Amino acid sequence: MAAGYNTISMGSGRSEFHPRKPRPDLEDYMKEAGQKVLEQIGGAEHVDECMVANFIASRYNKQANLAAFFPYIDQGLAYKPCIRVEGACATGGLGLVTGIRSVLAETADVVLVVGVEVQNSVKAVYGADILAAAGYYKERKQGHAHFFPGKFSDRAGAYFSKYGREKTRQAMAMWYRNAIENARLCPTAQEFENKTGELEELAFTEPNPKMFVDHLNVYDCSKVSDGASAIAILSEEGLKRCGIQKKDVVEITGMGQAEYDLTQPPKDPVSLDTTRVAVKKALDMAGITIDDLATVECHDCFTIAAILAVEAMGFAETGKGPDFILQGNTSRNGKIPFNTTGGLIGWGHPTGATGVHQAVTIWEQLTKRAGGAQIKIPRNKPYGLSVNMGGDDKTLVSLVYKKT
Repeated sequence: MAAGYNTISMGSGRSEFHPRKPRPDLEDYMKEAGQKVLEQIGGAEHVDECMVANFIASRYNKQANLAAFFPYIDQGLAYKPCIRVEGACATGGLGLVTGIRSVLAETADVVLVVGVEVQNSVKAVYGADILAAAGYYKERKQGHAHFFPGKFSDRAGAYFSKYGREKTRQAMAMWYRNAIENARLCPTAQEFENKTGELEELAFTEPNPKMFVDHLNVYDCSKVSDGASAIAILSEEGLKRCGIQKKDVVEITGMGQAEYDLTQPPKDPVSLDTTRVAVKKALDMAGITIDDLATVECHDCFTIAAILAVEAMGFAETGKGPDFILQGNTSRNGKIPFNTTGGLIGWGHPTGATGVHQAVTIWEQLTKRAGGAQIKIPRNKPYGLSVNMGGDDKTLVSLVYKKT
């Protein structure tokens, strides 16, 4: 992978955002991200196939058939095969693995992947109904008004009951602080301009079940975001065609994809079992362990999801995730820096773009393009890992990236 690009993650928190003023639309974000990648690979003539990752524009924007926007990005993409994929919040990751499989199948040497979502088109309460389609929608009437916050609030409540509330809330608050501090180092992040002083104190705001959900506050949640991310997936021949040097790319050495029955509740509310399976597949394919990783991009749609993900990946035993986080291990200067540009909570969560944004972030880190958000990549740990989750641990994509 090479030539990544992120648009601004637009939404509340950005000075450019105003709910009553015109803002970029789907095609605008796709065009910006797509053109910036094309500039880096020498033009549209080098592209063999295109993938667009989008969750649910047909409801948010009343627009389907997104694959046909690629010639709008550049006329040089006209008549080239384009595919649109969907897998809830893991849509971006599915776009990446679909592009990877095209290269492995030798039907393409250069694939342009664009992930995009525009969600600030409706009020939050209506957005909650749209996002409920990432789960089993037949549960909607019995579920919480804020459907997915309700799902992960239930997980948080179960975790509190089993392992204790105080330390878990402390870890959730630290995760929020780290997310915002990392986002402040990334100009495209939704929370880039966040100047709040006492972040952990803010994160300790007591949940209000009458206004929101039982066990989470709004700071525990990822953002409603608009934006796009794009990256090129290339074979060895594709690198030569585009004139890209290996020092400017990351090699994909492991890929894990897993699904679980959408109609069924979690086997165990304090465990992300599908995440565990997907990560193991990716690490096994790459022939490495978590001790070889320099950085991780995980799907922190909620702070409790981050704790569960840390445990599912194997960094801590079940019930010990809060300790691992509170020891500073996941901070940008810690043992294994997570979400170095803010993750879903700090950078934002334009749903279909998130998995692609994770790939762009790791590509930037491993090739030293991350600017003010750059972390140190140890010579003996040239790997990064991304984990992109769709629904309540139902659709999972995990990738291992290697610095070349």
